[in-house]
Amino acid sequence: MMAVLFAPLARASETGGGDWLNLTHSGVGYAAILIFVLAYTLVMLEEKLHLRKSKPVLVAAGIIWSMLGYVYSQHGMPQVAEVAFKHNLLEYAELMLFLLVAMTYINAMEERGLFDALRAWMVSRGFSLRQVFWLSGVLAFFISPVADNLTTALLMCAVVMKVGGDNRRFIGLASINIVVAANAGGAFSPFGDITTLMVWQKGIVSFADFFALFIPSVVNFMVPAVVMSLFVGNARPDAVQEKVYMRRGARRIVALFLLTIASAVMAHSLLGMPPVLGMMTGLGFLQFFGFFLRKTFNHSVAKAIAKAEAEQNRERLTYLGNVVPFDVFSRVARAEWDTLLFFYGVVLCVGGLGFMGYLSLVSEAMYSHWDPTYANITVGLLSAVVDNIPVMFAVLTMNPDMALGQWLLVTLTAGVGGSLLSIGSAAGVALMGQARGIYTFGTHLKWTPVIALGYVASILVHMWLNAATFH
Repeated sequence: MMAVLFAPLARASETGGGDWLNLTHSGVGYAAILIFVLAYTLVMLEEKLHLRKSKPVLVAAGIIWSMLGYVYSQHGMPQVAEVAFKHNLLEYAELMLFLLVAMTYINAMEERGLFDALRAWMVSRGFSLRQVFWLSGVLAFFISPVADNLTTALLMCAVVMKVGGDNRRFIGLASINIVVAANAGGAFSPFGDITTLMVWQKGIVSFADFFALFIPSVVNFMVPAVVMSLFVGNARPDAVQEKVYMRRGARRIVALFLLTIASAVMAHSLLGMPPVLGMMTGLGFLQFFGFFLRKTFNHSVAKAIAKAEAEQNRERLTYLGNVVPFDVFSRVARAEWDTLLFFYGVVLCVGGLGFMGYLSLVSEAMYSHWDPTYANITVGLLSAVVDNIPVMFAVLTMNPDMALGQWLLVTLTAGVGGSLLSIGSAAGVALMGQARGIYTFGTHLKWTPVIALGYVASILVHMWLNAATFH
């Protein structure tokens, strides 16, 4: 079997001064493509198989790079494959640590009850269904640039399910609106999506330049939202009274998160250092604040209990009896490790295929023979079927010579293209699980033509408003 697999290697051409092997027409190359396709097929069947998406890509990455290591060893160049692997690993490590800090902060805010308090406020106000539809969409749009779109979508979906009750039509429409809004909101911020984060960390688009996508992102959200809102009833369900107490330090953790974001931006913009420097420093801020909360825990609880007893607030006393100290490492443990490990597998798989020469072929086909605008629009359509992380990482690895406007275009399309299908984004997949049987692939597909109108409109608005950046 090994002899058959590696037989064509002698015919692999050496380029770039003999330090790189073109394996695109070798048995190893074909095997690597097959392994990646099989792995990604399992990823796309995650909901059916109940198999976490990180498992197949981790194994695929290991096999692909093992084959590369063997090939380069046979050609007396093991160090070349090692350097290439370490390059891809470093790219992943920077992004992984950045995301880990962001996820830890979001989990800390959740543990302190910040999101529960926001949900309770919304469901207790007695808004009409149409008002909830718009409010959940607008909040999803503006929260996702800071929090990730997955957390934002889950929070807003919990609200519409609580308000909607048995109204399946409303929950389905509101869920679609939330997915579109969360993806659109993440497209104009380096922190809103992994794809925008990759583009920013690569230094291709500066932090300030991302905000040129704000109005196109608004258009992407508003066009389908306006149409769908016409099909939402104006009934006013009974307000659901839910008392939620935010835990001590919730607002200060939000302030620390904003300080951490500012640190990341300044590290990159002013010091020329990777943004992860500022994020890891921000994790240190959170750890110090966690230490302060633990040291003052007993005193603060005793003071709160005394106040609740004086007010004869039994509900508050019950709540205080269940309060536990803040632990920052429990928040780290609750990070989305499946997503982080999936990201590792994708980066290494795509990096391996790029090292074999496949991404050069694709780049030549798309960005040399096509107009870059059409190529970048196609990237967005691909991200509706394939996760936008490998699609964008592949584009960044190709590194086509494009104007800033084109890089902003591909950032926009990769971010909002996932809204075209429910499986096109993490937010859509998560809501299919949260609103199981109500928000489905078919439910979303019915509104794909309307969402596509927003997709096209956002591209046209970007090309019109930011025309100067295309030169």
